[in-house]
Amino acid sequence: MEVEEVKEVKEVKDKTISRHLRAGDFPVPLLPQFPLLPSLPKFSTLVILAVALVFAPIAFAQKKPVASSAAAQALSHDLSGVWMQYPDGPAPGVPGMNAIDQRFRPPFTPWGKARFDAARPMQGPTAVAGEENAPTLHCDPDGPPRVLNLPNPFEIIQIPGRVLMFFELGHVWRTIWTDGRALPKDPDPSWLGYSVGKWDGDTFVVDTIGFNDRLWVDVYGNPRSDRMHLTERYRRLNHDTLEMQITMDDPKAYTKAWVNPPKLHKLESGWEIAEWFCVIEDENAYSDEIRKPAGGMR
Repeated sequence: MEVEEVKEVKEVKDKTISRHLRAGDFPVPLLPQFPLLPSLPKFSTLVILAVALVFAPIAFAQKKPVASSAAAQALSHDLSGVWMQYPDGPAPGVPGMNAIDQRFRPPFTPWGKARFDAARPMQGPTAVAGEENAPTLHCDPDGPPRVLNLPNPFEIIQIPGRVLMFFELGHVWRTIWTDGRALPKDPDPSWLGYSVGKWDGDTFVVDTIGFNDRLWVDVYGNPRSDRMHLTERYRRLNHDTLEMQITMDDPKAYTKAWVNPPKLHKLESGWEIAEWFCVIEDENAYSDEIRKPAGGMR
């Protein structure tokens, strides 16, 4: 019987878990050990209980995820990496080009309607085979917001005072200033516009103005004007998921702001941004040999 009791006590001791505390640099027994206390002398039991009660708040305080919270905050403010949108397009078999969603497009102004009616996209209900006039067919550089909508990867790089976005399509890159500067009062119209960004909690908010009106906002021919104020909101939901939401306030083209639902992107840690330039000779050859014949045009 004594041998069995000694063996039982030894097995319980082997299962004992101790915690190393900064306060005293000695192990404090945790609650799972307390069933052994009745077998100890009464005075020793009281002493151990007193010590456990004194240091229990410290032990539990150390278990709070302080480091985890700090790491989560650092991650939420780190957008760096190569991102690819989720392929949840508006219809089966359609790439995920719904960061700009036509279902939420507000009514056109007269200027916007005239521009839209003159557009001949390569897809959608207003496409006319052989009459396509998308700006990209002339190798015009893509810019926001259209370049954010296309199903191609982009890379975000954060450096002091600015955030850089590199787009695989057209090998376009843009600067988002984060040094506290304001948007310019009267910027020169450009393909990419002038962008500034700031953090609002865990959301990176980008404001861009100063666009030209030579690009569409999507592949369907919806226009943008030199009065557009583009707002992008980026939020990292977890290590592998980035949420982006696009709002276009363009009073010259639309009667109210065009607010799109958030769009998810996946971190592609093993990807690199490839070289993808638009070469006008190649574009013309593709049109003559493939696109126009497919549309019944020679």
